Amino acid sequence: MGEKEKLKVGIICYPSVGGSGILASALGDELAAQGHEVHFVSYERPIRLQPGRDRVYFHPVEINSYELFKYPDYTLPLSVKLAEVSEAYELDILHAHYAVPHATAAILARSMLPVGRRPKVVTTLHGTDTTLLGRDPGYAPAIRYALEASDAVTAVSDFLRRETHRLIGVKREIDVIHNFFEPKDPLHSTAQVRAELGLRDDQKLILHLSNLRPIKRIDVMLNALARVPDRDRFKVVVLAGGSFAPYLGLVKQLGLEETILVREHVATVEDYLQAADIGLFSSDSESFCLSLLEAASFGCPSVSTAVGGIPEVVSHEESALLVPAGNSVAMAAAIDRLLKDDELRRRLGQVAQHRAETEFSTAKIVPEYEALYRRVVDAAAT
Repeated sequence: MGEKEKLKVGIICYPSVGGSGILASALGDELAAQGHEVHFVSYERPIRLQPGRDRVYFHPVEINSYELFKYPDYTLPLSVKLAEVSEAYELDILHAHYAVPHATAAILARSMLPVGRRPKVVTTLHGTDTTLLGRDPGYAPAIRYALEASDAVTAVSDFLRRETHRLIGVKREIDVIHNFFEPKDPLHSTAQVRAELGLRDDQKLILHLSNLRPIKRIDVMLNALARVPDRDRFKVVVLAGGSFAPYLGLVKQLGLEETILVREHVATVEDYLQAADIGLFSSDSESFCLSLLEAASFGCPSVSTAVGGIPEVVSHEESALLVPAGNSVAMAAAIDRLLKDDELRRRLGQVAQHRAETEFSTAKIVPEYEALYRRVVDAAAT
């Protein structure tokens, strides 16, 4: 394939808020901006996928509930839709974000097509497919097969690459291509955001972004916040990709009702990122933590657990304060330290932003995916 020839790429991802769907949407947008043709296939339009973009298409998958099945099946309808889209638009690549069910559906779709018209399958691992499902004997063999049958496999951190080899026993090469984030212009000013949140001039804004899954340990975060002295100094905004309702009882129990502000399913996170003084992340495990990178991109330093791939994104005492997982006491002390020290926040945020712009930018990461696509397509032509 010539260097200037444009590609036709199918992207399979979860549409909801979460690192994989956000990364997949951003990648599709950037590929289209480079002149490639991009086709998203999912059961809903990805929440961060901008409508009306040139060369970007969305193909919904219909999920039927047949009485024959106890639970609705998604993998087979997805594979059929992928085969249909691949054949109709002559796709070069099917890029599956998550091994199960997306890579397994892509591999099945590939096998449905004539040999000369089969797209190459690239699988990107984001974390849960390795660190959770990879431990489950009911899933691990299927994940291993999907990875071995893919034409290329990537992981969003070196930590995740090592864990995939260790937990699943995959022998093949796995390329590490980190996540990236390209901030968009906020729709509202910092002053407008702070006013909407009801913050006083002397109050700091602490920000948490996640899908609120159990592994995010929202309970640890809330307990840490309750331990921080003089809570009138700050408010906490939770940008929730899931329902915050399960944590309302703990918020009340800890007396945090006036401290915690929840905004669910926010598509434009830049408004809040620009206004944040501190990012806060309490996960038990993270393959990368895209939200941490999003905060860093706006010069916002974070307090975070030192787990998984997070130390690949930020460095303790250089661009963030890292604490042991599950330790609400240490997390509270780190939050208090950043609240008190304006110069420390400035220094950490400055380094974090520089690292985000140089190591995890669109300009650096998207060409790595393009080069991978061309490598697998060119290998088929030789």
